[in-house]
Amino acid sequence: MISLSPRAAAQVRVMQADLPAKNQPLRVLIETGGCSGFQYGMSFDEPKADDTRFESEGVQIVIDPTSLAYLDGSIIDFDDGLHGKGFEIKNPNAQSTCGCGKSFN
Repeated sequence: MISLSPRAAAQVRVMQADLPAKNQPLRVLIETGGCSGFQYGMSFDEPKADDTRFESEGVQIVIDPTSLAYLDGSIIDFDDGLHGKGFEIKNPNAQSTCGCGKSFN
């Protein structure tokens, strides 16, 4: 399972309000690439048949089986401060991360 911090959930709800389909769930995923081998991704997307679906802080989340294997137990936070990075994924499964916080291995 993946958890959202209250700040991340609030930001997701703000972004969902601007969508034509207001109730699309948040898709969390990994892709090959980035400076460390894999990179994180998020989008609003319709659930697929093999997705795992759950809710955190009132936000519906979907994730494919491969991404879940790498991201299970992760916490997504949002930092909008002066030096904020935006969404930040704290992944207990990552062996190392790069300085940008967007990729891992």
